[in-house]
Amino acid sequence: MIELIEKIAGNKVRCLACAHQCEMNDGDSGICKVRKNKSGKLDLEVYGYPCSVAIDPIEKKPLYHFMPGSSILSIGTFSCNFSCRFCQNSSISKLRRSVSSVQKFSPSEIVKIALDNNIPAIAFTYNEPTVFFEFAYDIGVLSRKKGLKNVFVSNAFMSDLALEKSKDFLDAVNFDLKSFSEDFYRKICGGRLEIVLENIKKVHESDIHLEITTLLIDGYNDSPQEIKKIAEFIASLSPEVPWHISRSFPCFKMRDIVPTPLETMLRAKKIAKDVGLKNVYLGNM
Repeated sequence: MIELIEKIAGNKVRCLACAHQCEMNDGDSGICKVRKNKSGKLDLEVYGYPCSVAIDPIEKKPLYHFMPGSSILSIGTFSCNFSCRFCQNSSISKLRRSVSSVQKFSPSEIVKIALDNNIPAIAFTYNEPTVFFEFAYDIGVLSRKKGLKNVFVSNAFMSDLALEKSKDFLDAVNFDLKSFSEDFYRKICGGRLEIVLENIKKVHESDIHLEITTLLIDGYNDSPQEIKKIAEFIASLSPEVPWHISRSFPCFKMRDIVPTPLETMLRAKKIAKDVGLKNVYLGNM
């Protein structure tokens, strides 16, 4: 298994999976709570324990310009490296649950499910795949050898090392661009915008297919000015990059919000088109 840690001193280590770069004394866990330092070695508690396994249309990821019309095997585990107050999958990403409650799968068993069902691709999704990167890596490298494709649905907050290693198996990503405000990322998500933007740029410059999703939240990230900034950033990569603008609903710790007004969604699409984006899609409508 690949190692995404750096030894600091004694049994203290730094996790190199995501951009948080958590430093952990012996026995400590990182922000994600599932990557743990055991005697100077990384223990990934969710390795082999997907809590969600399903067959989806690839458009549900959402990916509209990568293998359209096909099915994809989707897997996810517990936990996340973000703390988004509006999380739509909080039942698996936020709640602390034991892996003993789910069935164990080896990487070869996951790949066999896809092959036995004639499914041409595997998606690492539902929760943030960076937190179970080693499991995804082992599945992805094996599935690529079998002729399958691999997809990340991610918050784009992985480390440089993880992003580089992902090129060994990854064919497509849908990255969340949750806002164009550093303040929003820090206070609402527990992340940093500049790292997300940099990783989006790096993937666009690679051979990995890129699509982007933004969940519009009424009163938080849906102003015309912010929508235009996001659209201009995407257009600076390429007007061809697909942008999925998704409607939000009250959820998790933001149950006081209203569903994104339809007029806000339509306005956002018009702004994106006026900026020059060619592939703009509205979701959760």
